[in-house]
This record gives sequence, structure tokens and C-alpha cells, in this order.
Amino acid sequence: MSDLDATTPRVFIARHGETEWTKNGRYTGITELELTADGVKQVTGTARQLVGPGRLIDPARIAKVWVSPRRRTQQTFQLLLSAGGDSGLEEDKVTLTEDIAEWDYGIYEGLQAGEIRSLRRERRLDESRDWHIWSDGCEGGESVPSASKRLDRLIQQIRTIQQPHMDGSKPADVVLVAHGLILRAFVKRWLKYPLDTPLPMMLSPGAIGILSYRNRDIDEPAFFIGMALP
Repeated sequence: MSDLDATTPRVFIARHGETEWTKNGRYTGITELELTADGVKQVTGTARQLVGPGRLIDPARIAKVWVSPRRRTQQTFQLLLSAGGDSGLEEDKVTLTEDIAEWDYGIYEGLQAGEIRSLRRERRLDESRDWHIWSDGCEGGESVPSASKRLDRLIQQIRTIQQPHMDGSKPADVVLVAHGLILRAFVKRWLKYPLDTPLPMMLSPGAIGILSYRNRDIDEPAFFIGMALP
């Protein structure tokens, strides 16, 4: 069976557009920031190309949308689903949830990676190796088990929606509108990998990623490394 089957339910992961802290490489968790002008262009450009009737993300095929409660993700959601006019997406299909909010960076909020590592060395936390969020979490913020637990909870909800329709009998696509780090963490948990599993990934601001299942099997979660557009 072909891996490429558009009738198999998919999960589209959408990262919010650029903010001022995105440009500066600052870890942004709970801080509320608006999209920059370029961030708005990133999202609307993606939406024009990929969202709408007969396009990759067709509102008629969406069963559920989960959005991080942060302002930048809500703004991204509105731009993403409204670029082509009225999306026709029912309000009850959209849920704001902390389960897909960005990682809580605790005292590292607003810092760059180099600043975090310097701070930890000053506090004698990393004398034998450098800090890595996937294994160490954040001081005063979220632990690795906590992030994994909430993502697993969301994944279970998604699979409950999609499992009855693995044969394509009913459209059951899902959209997540969230943040760069937590979406990469979501991909790891989707594939059933521990968060500290090495899996280098990139997801640009305003970009869309695609997850699904091999062989229409709920127990074979996978991701697309490339997909032909409708």
C-alpha cells in the first residue's frame, strides 16, 4: 500500500509566525507577544498557498483544531484559517488548550541558549556536560515528564477522533497551531520516542508540518518527509 494516501487522517502542525523574540532567538514561553509584520506575511503566505477548499488543508476535512492560548498562536490561527475568506469551520471544532502551549521555560524565559548555559554553569549545574532542554527541562519551569504527559494526553484525544475513520470513510484531519519547541516535542511523542531521543528537526515560523499513519494503521504513526500537493 502506498504511504501517500490523502484519505488517511492527518495532523497538520502549524507554527506561529515571527515575533521580536523569534528574531532574537529568545526562549519564549508564557510571554505574550504579537506577530511582527513579517510574521503576518509568513502566515498569510502559507495560508494562501495551502489552506482552502481543495487545498492541502481543506476546512471541510478538518475534524478538530487545537490552538495554544498564547496571543501569537491565536493571531496565527485567525490568519491561517481566514486568508481565503470564510473558512466554514464550525466554532465548536476549535479548542484553546494549554496541552499544546509552549514549554514553560521558568527562569530561562527571554534568554538565548548561550545565556542559559552560562547561567547554569555559574550555578554549578552542568559541570560535566552542557544543558539540554530535552533531558534537563527548565529551572522553575516545566520538566520533561510534565511536557511528555500533556502531549501524550493530546495525542490520545487525536487518535480517539481519527481511529474510527482510518479507512477514509469520513474526513478526520486535525490542526495544531502552536510553537516551535513544543511542536517538535509533539512529533517525538507522536512517533512514540522519548523526548530526549536525538531527532534534529526544523520548523520555520509560519510553517506547516504533516503527520499521519502508515498503512492506515492507528499503531503506525509516521511523518511525511515530502508530500505532493493537491
